[in-house]
Amino acid sequence: MAFTGKYEVTSQENYEDFMKVLKYSADVIEKGRNAKVITDVTQNGNYFTWIQIYPGGKTMKNTFAIGQESDMETMDGKKFKAIVKMEGNALVCDFPNYHHTSEISGGNLIETSTCGGVVYKRISKKTA
Repeated sequence: MAFTGKYEVTSQENYEDFMKVLKYSADVIEKGRNAKVITDVTQNGNYFTWIQIYPGGKTMKNTFAIGQESDMETMDGKKFKAIVKMEGNALVCDFPNYHHTSEISGGNLIETSTCGGVVYKRISKKTA
């Protein structure tokens, strides 16, 4: 269940429908459609640093401990407080507008977000 590593997006399912449910504009949706987001995770026991690097240099960094309230940030920069939980081998967190899980399977980082009945799945391959 070690999450530590650097991962690059290899595929996405229901990206456009998910972004529309979150009310992103068509130009933002198009810009992110084939973005090769890099996720860099450092895990030390129950403590995590989760960095996502987007094309163009935008970076989102969340630091959290399992079961403890933490200051978090959404992909569009909105700040919120959340408790990340471990359910089985998955990290689970409720963002302001969607439910998010992350797990490692076959060396890949699988992220699943659900909002308004739309399930978005992003698969990233471990690169380091």
